[in-house]
Amino acid sequence: MGAPDLSPPLADAPLPSAVQERSKLRKHFRRFDILFFLLCTIVGVDTIGAVASNGAEAFTWLIVLAAVFFVPSALLCAELGSAFPDEGGPYIWTSRSFGRLAGAVNNFLYWVTNPVWLGGTLTISAVTAFTTFFNGGKDLGTPAFYAFSLVFIWVAVLAAILSFDVGKWIPTLGAWARILLLGFFTATVAGYALEHGLHGFGVHDFSPTYAGFIGLVPVLMFNYVGFELPNSAGEEMTDAQRDVPYAIFRSAALSILLYGLPILGILLVLPTSAITGLGGFLDAIRQVFTIYGGHVAADGTATLSGAGSVLGDLAAVLFILTVLSSGVTWIMGSDRALAVSGYDGAAPRALGAISRRFGTPVRVNLLSGLVATAVLVLAHQLTGGNAAKLFGAVLSLAISTTLVSYIGIFPALPALRRKHPEVPRPYRAPLPRVLATFITVLIVFASVQLLAPGLGSDWFGKNFAPTGWSHAERWTYLLTEALPLAAFILIGVVFWALGAPTRAEAAAATGRTPPTTATTSH
Repeated sequence: MGAPDLSPPLADAPLPSAVQERSKLRKHFRRFDILFFLLCTIVGVDTIGAVASNGAEAFTWLIVLAAVFFVPSALLCAELGSAFPDEGGPYIWTSRSFGRLAGAVNNFLYWVTNPVWLGGTLTISAVTAFTTFFNGGKDLGTPAFYAFSLVFIWVAVLAAILSFDVGKWIPTLGAWARILLLGFFTATVAGYALEHGLHGFGVHDFSPTYAGFIGLVPVLMFNYVGFELPNSAGEEMTDAQRDVPYAIFRSAALSILLYGLPILGILLVLPTSAITGLGGFLDAIRQVFTIYGGHVAADGTATLSGAGSVLGDLAAVLFILTVLSSGVTWIMGSDRALAVSGYDGAAPRALGAISRRFGTPVRVNLLSGLVATAVLVLAHQLTGGNAAKLFGAVLSLAISTTLVSYIGIFPALPALRRKHPEVPRPYRAPLPRVLATFITVLIVFASVQLLAPGLGSDWFGKNFAPTGWSHAERWTYLLTEALPLAAFILIGVVFWALGAPTRAEAAAATGRTPPTTATTSH
């Protein structure tokens, strides 16, 4: 076979396996489907409390990151998604730019984040909403906890398995649930302010600090990525070249509002000391909804009654639907990307199978469900059922693996501009090299700070150490973050190695070893 194949996929001479699997895809993904899908992808309510718990400066950094990271990433993805609308989106862009090995590692990180996130933070957020509003704030017993959690996880998996013309209704409902929940919460905060006044802030409280930057940038970036995800189903779109830029720019504007206003509302209603990463948003809902019925005790405990109780229960249902739809959209997208790498020779061929019945990667969907279930059980056992510890541990891991994967995605735009200038581009991002370099540097910085908070200033000092960790535990913390990340990178390399038979099939079909640069399908 000669030298190992590190080349991108050949679009004018696709692998036989790719031809076979792509023939099963169905075009069901239209303009407004993409818009709703993106709202579910980007606007996640599970991290609103984590952002707000950093105080008033969280709002400042949210706006700053929107300008210097969120908008540039939207510009880059609008060009990539409309010019290269191949199934597998971010995997295809990375592998066409830097080779299959880079694509395999990057894509495994991109995929594995999502079952970890689903089985960890999303499930625990849903359980917390249920116990807060429907179980009197009492923790569920172990059997009830697992029953609720497993139903939550496998409903998400089932929605991902269903054909897009059916499964896409979960993201659509989830988008409307976000708009209704966050919009009604924001309006209620205004009513609460008129009746009770607000938690006071001075202008100096909004002043940005370096410690706040270190604590907030990773989680804000985690909230602000995802514009590329619909392109994982690029060949299932009816008109990607027109619809992708339309959906990206409108979802960007709506996302900033849907994040910014509720976070500002939480900050105005609750003192920072009362805001937790897990329950901050739910606590704020319970407190402001007392204007419809209920009261706030002297110790700050809110109790709902009458209409307040009914509306609180409705908000909890919307919250659970919202976190469920977040999981569904990311599983739908990342599972497709992994399946594409499977039939493209950058992962085991068995994973690169599209169901002829559903037009979806059922094998990868089931694998995601199994990984999510394993994460749930393992994390629950290791934390002794402590929801806050489970939430924090899994969120940090999910953020780190997510951000590292974008180190391969964002630089793909200038690389593809250079390699394929002939490809028609319905939308062209300004200053692609400058934008890609800047936001990639931000990603690298945030990733380093996740592994070693405060490095370069006061590593694991009192202003930088995560809640519950002491300076003496800094090496333990580093290992808990770095070892899983290193293991995931190694598995990505193993996946590439296991794709060798598929690459050999391509070489045999074309009568030669694939060249080192790709032609395009345009």
